[in-house]
Amino acid sequence: MTSLFLPFAATTPVSIGRVGLRSRDAEGLAAFYRSVLGLDELRRAGSTIGLGVDGRELLEIEGSAALREDDPRSAGLFHTAFLLPARADLARWTQHAADARLAIDGASDHFVSEAIYLNDPDGNGIEIYVDRDRSEWPREGGSIRMATERLDFDSLMGELRDGAAGWRGAPAGTVVGHVHLRVGDVEAAEAWWNEAQGFDTITHYGGQAVFLSSGGYHHHIGANVWRSRGAGRREEDRTGLSFVELLSRDSANESASRDPWGTEIRVRPHAA
Repeated sequence: MTSLFLPFAATTPVSIGRVGLRSRDAEGLAAFYRSVLGLDELRRAGSTIGLGVDGRELLEIEGSAALREDDPRSAGLFHTAFLLPARADLARWTQHAADARLAIDGASDHFVSEAIYLNDPDGNGIEIYVDRDRSEWPREGGSIRMATERLDFDSLMGELRDGAAGWRGAPAGTVVGHVHLRVGDVEAAEAWWNEAQGFDTITHYGGQAVFLSSGGYHHHIGANVWRSRGAGRREEDRTGLSFVELLSRDSANESASRDPWGTEIRVRPHAA
């Protein structure tokens, strides 16, 4: 793996390593992530494909025709958020999305970040985003303040200058900045991430969502009940989320546990 600058989200004591997905069509799903996000195929073993950037694996797709489709009202994945290194990278990707006529689900300014949303062919949510410098993150009562406002596309696209190179795939330094989960109960999710993983609560959106992190990031994990309030344990024979992998600078050994809805959370030592 090439030595490179990584964004703040990936330098905290615990950060997101990889996200695992299950699909009825692993080949088709991998082709989507290669063409739309510009991820590289890094590994293939049987029906499992590993995708990433510059030798850093970010996504594992496991294929099985026996899987049932994901139920969006169940616990599972709300979105995987791919964090780009610079605002100009998000502008280049936005131009790429427009040229490819990609179906976009939304575009938001969250004060701490700027983000564009879409879905993959299996219905898994995707966020493509860039952080503002953390010195600019607004704070209220000692907490980081986030909101959802309309993205200023004119300002964003102003990052592109005449003669600037276009999108050439996910640039080195791209990471999974955060993962947003569908859960059955916000309080139970918050308690589990506080106690089992040592994450700090950053903010709440009423009783509908909670955002948690390690090391002062605005959030590595989001958990909401917008579609899934009261959901029970996730069925493992569904497409969608398979696991979330965390990288820990304080762990010497690999481990795995499950959240209250059965989602596997893996932890492995962070490779310096």
